[in-house]
Amino acid sequence: MLFTTYTFWIFFAIVATIYSRLQHRGQNVLLLIASYIFYGWWDWRFLGIMIFSTVIDYTVAKHMNLAITSRSKKHWLLLSLIVNLGLLAVFKYLGFALAQTSSLAHWLGYTGPWWLPHIVLPVGISFYTFQSLSYTIDVYRGVTKPAKHIWEFATYVSFFPQLVAGPIERSNHLLGQIANPRPPLNNERFREGLYYVMLGLFRKVVVADNIAMVVQGIFAKPTNELTAWEVLAGVYGFAFQIYGDFCGYSTIAQGVAKWLGVSLMDNFHQPYFARSPQDFWRRWHISLSTWLRDYLYISLGGSRHGPWKTARNLMLTMLLGGLWHGANWTFIIWGGFHGAWLVIHRLISQDKPVRNGPVASALKMLATFHLVCFGWLFFRAENVTQAFGMLARLAHGWTWSPLATYAFTLIAIYTIPLLIYETWVERRNDLLALTRVDWKWRALVYLIILFALIFFAPEKPAEFIYFQF
Repeated sequence: MLFTTYTFWIFFAIVATIYSRLQHRGQNVLLLIASYIFYGWWDWRFLGIMIFSTVIDYTVAKHMNLAITSRSKKHWLLLSLIVNLGLLAVFKYLGFALAQTSSLAHWLGYTGPWWLPHIVLPVGISFYTFQSLSYTIDVYRGVTKPAKHIWEFATYVSFFPQLVAGPIERSNHLLGQIANPRPPLNNERFREGLYYVMLGLFRKVVVADNIAMVVQGIFAKPTNELTAWEVLAGVYGFAFQIYGDFCGYSTIAQGVAKWLGVSLMDNFHQPYFARSPQDFWRRWHISLSTWLRDYLYISLGGSRHGPWKTARNLMLTMLLGGLWHGANWTFIIWGGFHGAWLVIHRLISQDKPVRNGPVASALKMLATFHLVCFGWLFFRAENVTQAFGMLARLAHGWTWSPLATYAFTLIAIYTIPLLIYETWVERRNDLLALTRVDWKWRALVYLIILFALIFFAPEKPAEFIYFQF
């Protein structure tokens, strides 16, 4: 059930209508049922995995809260880690591990049969397992109290607006909103929800889905048939496709949740205006980057034990962050690149004066964007061979082609309006700036978005990229 389909909006209209007529407990029961219907729409069989994880983590938190010794608490936490990471290992990484083992065995001379299972990846498993894990870790650390009722915790895990592609919420932010009565819909919350939904639809449908056609065409061509300009167009296009796609989903999720009285965290903050790798990760997929920081990087020691251990911790965190996205060497290389970039930037920028003039800021922004795009090439490539083949095309073959003209023109048409708007938001340093201007200006922007959604909608909507993670 996609946010960009009539099916979802009919589903949401029914849920929201019934929801508005119920008291708090009834609302939670409705949200849980609606969330399971929403998730089961893809494949009802995978509901069992989510329910199993939910029951385990609810039980673990209860027992940790009653545990007398720290050793007993650790044993319960270990059970949660084994179950959740075990589910990820089986459904997300087992096939990859066996395929790599098979390749190694054949390289060593083994020619016999090898079992390679076909495992279907449950939609959103990485998101809801990380969200559930953050709960048990926070209960262990004493940051969060255990949920009083299992249906409240189950609703926290499965809350449908952000279930399959985030943002990855923390229990101390979302669980309290589930457990306590939520405010009824008023003019302010409706206005903010409408803003999020309209902007999210524009990013996803108008920007991401239209650019996706160009990106798909370029990455589908054999690398030896591409020119350098076409490679650049493919990489630039994917940079804005994945941003519009993922940020669009997170923004729509915020709007839908806002209409239900729930506030979700901001997951993006104009990431392509970043001026350093650290700045980029403070703006991009914020819920994942802060999760990795709080539960992995700091647990490894953070930056407390000298530069070399800090470098090690950064590399391990980013490598595992890359692996979180999928079982493919391209994701591991992408994570390793960002880890190395963070380490190098940290080493060379220490004890140096920061230059924040307009020219220096523009150059830093331009350099950061292109290094991010370098990483996106590996993220998007089907395999390592394609990624390095496309990189090799940048060494020669700078011939302009009709495809390059078409691709750059299309990218410009769909990204320039978004960049103009985000420049205005960046200067105001307020993601909700549009909701604070005169209603006439806001109405004009919404009319433009509606016009674009009607007349520039792609023939075939693309599925959200992060559903595969």
